Amino acid sequence: MIDLKSISKNSPKKPRIVIYGPSGIGKTTFGASAPNPIFIITEDGLGDIEVPHFPLAKSYDDVMDALESLLKDDHDFNTVVLDSIDWCEPLVWEKTCGRLHVSSIEEPGYGRGYVEASKEWADLLNIMTRLRDEKNMVVIMIAHGAVVKIEDPIHPAYDQNGLKLHKRAAAKVEEYADILGFCALKTLVTTEKESFNQTRNRAIDTGERVMYLTPSAGFKAKNRYRLPPSIPLDYSELERLLPVEKKEE
Repeated sequence: MIDLKSISKNSPKKPRIVIYGPSGIGKTTFGASAPNPIFIITEDGLGDIEVPHFPLAKSYDDVMDALESLLKDDHDFNTVVLDSIDWCEPLVWEKTCGRLHVSSIEEPGYGRGYVEASKEWADLLNIMTRLRDEKNMVVIMIAHGAVVKIEDPIHPAYDQNGLKLHKRAAAKVEEYADILGFCALKTLVTTEKESFNQTRNRAIDTGERVMYLTPSAGFKAKNRYRLPPSIPLDYSELERLLPVEKKEE
C-alpha cells in the first residue's frame, strides 16, 4: 500500500541535451562553453578549441571506461560532452557484433542487429544519466544532422532534418533527451517578382547561428522546459532560461 508520506515534489535537475546540425555550425563550441566541461571524443573534431578531453575513443569500451571514471573518481568537471554520438554508433555496433559473435550488424537479419544494439545504447545512456543524478553534471551529446523522409499517414511524405543515426537509435536518443536542439544558420525567405507575373522565393542567410527548440515540419526538436522556439547558439543563452536548481539547506 502506498503511504501518502512518501509523496514528494519533483525538483529541477541538470539537463540532458542533444544538439545536432551541419558540420561547422558551432556545436562543439556550444559544448565547450558549458560549465567546466570534459569531452569524450569519438572523432577528431575539436580543432583549435582548448578543452579537457579523454584520448580519442576507438571502441565502445573506451567510451564506457571514460564515463565510468567520471562516475567513480573525484573531479570538478560540471559537464560531460560526447562528441559525436553518430561517430559513436559504429563503436556501438562493433560491441554488439562481438556480443552476438557476428561480423556485421546486418548479419543477424530482419533488423535484429539494430534491435540488439539497443542494449549497448541503453547502457551508455543510463551511465550518462547517473552522471547527471550522482555527480550533478550537465549531459551534452553532439550529433550531425541528416535529412530523412517522413511517411505521414495524414499528409503526403516530406523531408525533415533529424539525427544522423539508425532510426531505432535516433528514436531512443530523442526520447532520452530533455532538450533536442537543431542548430542552423537563421535564414530569411523573401519573395521576388519575375517576368510574366511569376514569383520566386529566395533564401537569405543572416549569419546568425541559432538552435531551434520546438519541432516543425522541417526538423525534429523538443524541450521539457517551456523554452522559446529558438535561441542563439550559445550555452549562456540556454542556461539563463533553464529552471534554477534548489540548493539543499
